[in-house]
Amino acid sequence: QVQLAESGGGLVQPGGSLRLSCAASGIIFNLYDMTWYRQAPGKQRDMVALITSGGRIDYADTVKGRFTISRDNVKNTVYLQMNSLNPEDTAVYRCNAKYSYYYEYWGQGTQVTVSS
Repeated sequence: QVQLAESGGGLVQPGGSLRLSCAASGIIFNLYDMTWYRQAPGKQRDMVALITSGGRIDYADTVKGRFTISRDNVKNTVYLQMNSLNPEDTAVYRCNAKYSYYYEYWGQGTQVTVSS
């Protein structure tokens, strides 16, 4: 059974930091491209950051220079370090694992709220 379990969300003040984790089980983790998405209420789901199985990294323009994605293929975990958070970063953050066209899995999500 495949599971992607996000953690690390919460309430943080503007300018603060959070580190999200997504622990995967039931997949050969190092084969999968891992992506963080987010969705705010009433808005579409957006890609935040991607790290491929080969280590290529990409970010949404809105988070470049503030967020850092990384992965640990021993711990089967992908991380999202989020710095200089602002209220526009408030959303449910979900991790996605994808391998080829056929294998794609989602976590349940973790809420990030940036507010004073």
